[in-house]
Amino acid sequence: MKKVYKAGIVGYGYMGQIRERVIKDNPDMELVGICDAKQSLQESEKKCSIYKDYAALIKDDVDIIFVCTPNCYTPDIIIHSLEKGKHVFAEKPPGRIAADIKRIREAELKRQDRKLMFGFNHRYHPGISEAKMLVERGDLGKILCIRGIYGKSGGEKFEQSWRNSLKIGGGGILLDQGIHMLDLMRYFCGEFNEVKGFVSNLFWKFEVEDNAFAIMKNRDNQIAMLHSSSTLWKHTFRLEIFLEKGYLIISGLLSKTGSYGREMLTIGKRQFESESFALGNPREEIVYFDQDRSWDLEVEYFLDCVKENKPITNSSSYDALKVMELVEEIYKDSNICYGDKLQEEIVR
Repeated sequence: MKKVYKAGIVGYGYMGQIRERVIKDNPDMELVGICDAKQSLQESEKKCSIYKDYAALIKDDVDIIFVCTPNCYTPDIIIHSLEKGKHVFAEKPPGRIAADIKRIREAELKRQDRKLMFGFNHRYHPGISEAKMLVERGDLGKILCIRGIYGKSGGEKFEQSWRNSLKIGGGGILLDQGIHMLDLMRYFCGEFNEVKGFVSNLFWKFEVEDNAFAIMKNRDNQIAMLHSSSTLWKHTFRLEIFLEKGYLIISGLLSKTGSYGREMLTIGKRQFESESFALGNPREEIVYFDQDRSWDLEVEYFLDCVKENKPITNSSSYDALKVMELVEEIYKDSNICYGDKLQEEIVR
């Protein structure tokens, strides 16, 4: 008889509600409980048990815990879940500072029979997946450099968001949204060993940044440039990959609101004047995508690793640690000491 995994959700905000849909759509999972300290949820409405204390949910008869809480709570919930023998799928960011992830990895090492994965769902977007396949196929040669812009317009209620609180979030737009772009840059280019960063806070005047810029280089001399912003006034996602024989541009992003525009992949092949009508204007192929299955695909991968007892090699705790270290390096190079302030708070 096929096993159906019992799943629980801790944190029923925007992401918790997405995970609820993913669980209910997956025939190999059953939603048995939701925990949220602020939401007034009814068991009759949700058709599952409702908890105010995450420890009570974790203690119950549940196989998998989905952690969908603000950054300051995430590490302790992950660690407690692992200690109680649960598989864990957690949202990004995986904490407020890299030290959080190191604590998580220590707990993971003690429970190697349990699986832990983080929700870097952009890896599973169709434009990214197609670009990754083309890069790995090698027809366009090696990557020379990569450039990414990920930004949004804050909105009228932006100032009230916990994501702009140092105590709760641990950082600003770089940690909240830019971390996805940093993860993708690692996904395509591997580890970066040199980092130069600048952050600013000229408009929103939060205690955390509203713009972040970074230039990074790896040991193969591949260079990546990042701009993460909450002052673009137009929601923007654009990742440009330049290779020896052409380029790939992923622009737009399938999202619930559609505010980032239609997701598309532009494929261009290097053509000099002997092959093209105009130098610097090669023929391009544009592929459009209209269905976002990233949320489902990453959980399907996670569940497959659980069922087959395979190691998590995509969006693992190692990936989470390395991208958090990049975030901290950018802050450090910008003379920002968020981590020091938070570490002092933790010690107290």
